[in-house]
Amino acid sequence: MKKTFALLILLTGFLFLAACSKAADQDQGGNLGAASSPTAGVTEGTPAPEELNVGILPAESAIPLILAKEKGFFEAAGVKVTLQAFSSPNDRNAAVQSKELDAVIGDVMTGAAFVDKGFPMKITSDISEDFKILSSPNSGITAMEQLGGKKISLVPNFILEYIMDQFAAEYGFDYEIVEIPSFSGRSEALMSDQIDGVVFTEPQAGMLAAQGAHLLGSSKEAGIKGGTLMFTEDAIAKHPAAVKAFYEAYNKAIDYMNETAASEYSDILSSYQFPEAIKDYLTGLNGTFQHAGAIDQEQFDHIIGWTKDKGLISKSYSYDELTDFSFLD
Repeated sequence: MKKTFALLILLTGFLFLAACSKAADQDQGGNLGAASSPTAGVTEGTPAPEELNVGILPAESAIPLILAKEKGFFEAAGVKVTLQAFSSPNDRNAAVQSKELDAVIGDVMTGAAFVDKGFPMKITSDISEDFKILSSPNSGITAMEQLGGKKISLVPNFILEYIMDQFAAEYGFDYEIVEIPSFSGRSEALMSDQIDGVVFTEPQAGMLAAQGAHLLGSSKEAGIKGGTLMFTEDAIAKHPAAVKAFYEAYNKAIDYMNETAASEYSDILSSYQFPEAIKDYLTGLNGTFQHAGAIDQEQFDHIIGWTKDKGLISKSYSYDELTDFSFLD
C-alpha cells in the first residue's frame, strides 16, 4: 500500500539546483525579463498588442516560451507575453486562483481540479516534456522493480505521482511518498541518500544523473504524456486572437530549436537560471522537438479516471468539457 509522509530536510550547504531559483532579472512580482510599458515600441496610432500573463515552472516545458519571448517571436506575432516563474506547482495554483494569470504550464489533473473548484480553464495543447525516475547514488537500486517499498519524493496529486503510479502498476510494487516542498530540497535528499528515489523533469534529472543518481525510467519512452498548456476561459473569450498568436510564436520557437544548435541559445536560458547542463541535454535532442499538439483522448480519460479515484475532483470530466485545441489549426 502506498503511504505518504513529510520529511523535513535541513539544507546544509549550497542549493543543489540553480534552475530552481527564480530568474536573476525577475521583479518582485515574479515577472521575467526587462520591465516595459504596455505600449513600448508601438508606433503611434497602432493598437497596442494584446497581453497575456503566463505562469511557468523551471523545466524543459518552459523553454519554447522563453525563446519565443527573447527571440521576439511573440512580438512578431502581435502578442505581448509576460512570463511569471514559480518554484512549485502549489505557488502556480495560488496565482491562478487569485486571477493573476491568463495561462499556465500544468497537467490534465490540474486543469480538471481548477474547473472542479470553480476556476474555468481549457487545456489548449500538450507541452514538451520528459519526466525521469531516478534512485539515489548509494541505494544500490538500478532497476525500476527495486523501488518496491522504497521512499520516493514527488509532488502528490500532480503528473509526477501519476507517472510513478503507472510504473509501479507495470512493475507490480507499492512505494512510499516523501513530501519535500522544494526542487533543491528533493535533490539534496536524493544525493545524500535520505530518500531512495525521485521523479524529476529535465534539466534537473540530467544534472542528478550526471552527479551519480541512477536513471531508471522515462515518461517519454513509456509513452506517458499528460503535461499541458491551459488558458483561462476568460482569456480565451476576451483574447482569442492573442491565444492564436501565442501558439504561432510557440511553434516558431520549436522550429528555431530544431534548426539551431543549443549552444546558440543556451546563454538565453542561463539568464533564466537554467544550469549549464541544459545545453548538453538539448544537444542530444536536436531536431526532435514537436509543435504544440492535442492531448490524446485515451490518455486524457485515463488521467481523469486516476484523478477522480484519488478524490481530487467530484466528477469524471469529458474530453470536450476540458479541452479546446482549435488554436492549433
